[in-house]
Amino acid sequence: MFVALRHRDFRLLWVGLLLSFVGTFMQAAAILWHVSILVPENRRALALGMVGLARIGPVLTFSMISGVAADALNRRTLMLVTQSLMAILAGALSFVTLHGLHTVWPIYALAACASAAGAFDSPARQSLVPALIPREHLPNAISLNTIAMQTASVVGPAVGGLLIAHVNVGWVYAINSASFLFVIGALLLMKGQGTSHIDGTAAGDRGNFTVAAALDGLRFVFRAPLIRSTMLLDFFATFFSSATALLPIFAQDVLHVGARGYGWLFAAPAAGAVLTSAVMVRAVDMITHRGRVLVWSVMVYGIATAVFGLSTSFWLTFVCLAITGAADTVSMIFRNLIRQLETPDHMRGRMIGVNMVFFQGGPQLGELEAGLLANWLGPVVSVVSGGVGCLLTTGWIAARTPDLRHYKAEGSRLRAQGDSGLRPQGSRLTAKGSGELDPVAPLADVQPPSTPLP
Repeated sequence: MFVALRHRDFRLLWVGLLLSFVGTFMQAAAILWHVSILVPENRRALALGMVGLARIGPVLTFSMISGVAADALNRRTLMLVTQSLMAILAGALSFVTLHGLHTVWPIYALAACASAAGAFDSPARQSLVPALIPREHLPNAISLNTIAMQTASVVGPAVGGLLIAHVNVGWVYAINSASFLFVIGALLLMKGQGTSHIDGTAAGDRGNFTVAAALDGLRFVFRAPLIRSTMLLDFFATFFSSATALLPIFAQDVLHVGARGYGWLFAAPAAGAVLTSAVMVRAVDMITHRGRVLVWSVMVYGIATAVFGLSTSFWLTFVCLAITGAADTVSMIFRNLIRQLETPDHMRGRMIGVNMVFFQGGPQLGELEAGLLANWLGPVVSVVSGGVGCLLTTGWIAARTPDLRHYKAEGSRLRAQGDSGLRPQGSRLTAKGSGELDPVAPLADVQPPSTPLP
């Protein structure tokens, strides 16, 4: 069931990320709560939306550069640098908070700096994973990574809420700072099978840190309908349905459940996601109509968001948020699987760099949009209209992209076999060193490790 964990280097990274993600989600919940108590009540919605703006700015600025870096540089070394920087920044936020913080601007500034470091960390991390396992175990690895993230999403906010209720919020930031040491240790303990295994970079692309390489990545993504449509689904669904930033308002003013209830509500999406992830580890290979399941999961996400906005019951709200987590997990697994299978290894970092704009830009800009609309028309209108917007945009993308609706597992297996007699559709392209784009088999350049991993 967990075949990807048989490989030592992947297992080390997975455990390290699981523990680090707990700290990350603790801090994510703590920052929203911290901001909400530092500003006047009539400015809370806007101030919470500004957290998203602070986080998305660096992503938009560095996404393409970071993708090129992940393809051109040693991915493990790049992760060591970014993880160290994020640990230092979380420690700095803890220090200023524990010594008395009375304004939100240091929180915004440090959150922006951490987002910049994360913009370089994500492409390197996601591009490294396929180099740690054989190609046939990639779906299992993606499901396991989802389990790690969603488990941490349950544990982190819940523990963070308990800590916020009893100790200074600065200690939550301190714990997050320490949690990065688990990933750093895992990276240092990796053995690998030489440099090509550890960094996953093709020899011809190593050191190709150029503007032309970045443009190759953009051309690859926007000429591939399947990859482009999954990114658009991701962006619009999370842009319209990013209600997490308003949870402090619902917890305090609508449901009246305080810090502890807020922690559980923040963790509710991940509670549904963890259960779904456990099911998907086994089910992902048995689902044939992957595109259809992907589209319907996003639809369910929008419906649950709209019902959450109308709810005045703690338990109905909890259930709706849990459903959003479950639906988003199904969507996330198939989005990631489609993108990984349709992208050659030497383009993977750049593809992920472009995807960061959609994956992180959607929820972060969505938090700003939700805050502005809540400040104008109230939190209920903001959340309900977001759910409706998610449904409308999902239907539009599905209608405009037949390849996505008809995407099936059989096609992925045929492409993964690298049958030289088959050619994918002309839209599936990969970049050549010259900057031109030729149709090739999407996985032709993805080679599993030459010898079994320990």
